Amino acid sequence: MNGKGAEKGISESSQTRILDHVKKISYMPNFSAQGLRTGKTKTICMMVEDIADPFFSSIARAMEEIAYMKGYKILYSSTENNTQKAKDLIQFYRRRQVDGYILAPPPGIEEDINELIDDNLAVVLFDRTLIGIEADNVLVDNFDISYKAVKHLIENGYRNIAMITLYSEQIQMTERERGYKEAVDEIKNTYFIKNIGFYDHPASNVQEIQRFIDLNNNIDAVFFTTNYLAEMGLEAIRNLKLRIPEDLGIVVFDDDKLFRLFSPTITAIAQPIGEISEHVIKLMLMLLSGKGVKKAKKSIVLPAILQIRESSRPKSD
Repeated sequence: MNGKGAEKGISESSQTRILDHVKKISYMPNFSAQGLRTGKTKTICMMVEDIADPFFSSIARAMEEIAYMKGYKILYSSTENNTQKAKDLIQFYRRRQVDGYILAPPPGIEEDINELIDDNLAVVLFDRTLIGIEADNVLVDNFDISYKAVKHLIENGYRNIAMITLYSEQIQMTERERGYKEAVDEIKNTYFIKNIGFYDHPASNVQEIQRFIDLNNNIDAVFFTTNYLAEMGLEAIRNLKLRIPEDLGIVVFDDDKLFRLFSPTITAIAQPIGEISEHVIKLMLMLLSGKGVKKAKKSIVLPAILQIRESSRPKSD
């Protein structure tokens, strides 16, 4: 069954009869039992905020291809930024003895991650980190690209720039806010910040954004810190019958096909999905091979790209 029949002195005819019978009864190996014997299940879990999100699903697809070539399968789960759900999922995967953990972690699971590391399990974080965690990680320079995006709006004549973001203390979100504030501070202007709840119903979020823009009618541009906030924001802007970019300039963090097809096209920050995927899975495979276990943990920070489109045209145009 493991391809070593000839080494064990089993004749070809016997091997053929056994394999024919295996096929006849549709026998499937028990991977949990194999894992107990070998200590390896050849599986990796990937836990993210929402696997249906284009950013996370694109990364998952790219990593899956590389992992498969190395003999590994990836299991996916969405945490929905829920601390307890993330804790439960970690325990679920521990019971199934997965070999490695690729995590975009919600806050509050620091102890759980440290337990994985203390037990010499392979852990790689991406998209965000948590304070007190010493693990390999792959991040995007959220501050730098957010600053550049808002600076781009300023250079094109926009002055009263709002930021619509989440209620979140996660590092990637705080860094995007820091980039926004740094750019606005340079022109000594006022912050216009609207926070949205991650768990709130989309329809109510559309109304919240609509109310915010309506009340702050001097706003001339908006920086959305996630693509799904932008989708709700575009609906709110349409409801208010405002024109893009004549009434509101728009920049979005996280590019998506929707923004390339929207009319007018939407300026968006494109994260380097291919590079993120490649670095994450390479770090994971290195840890699983044992080559990276005792080395200093790596922190890889990648640049993102501002895809300039029609929604941020100079105001003079």
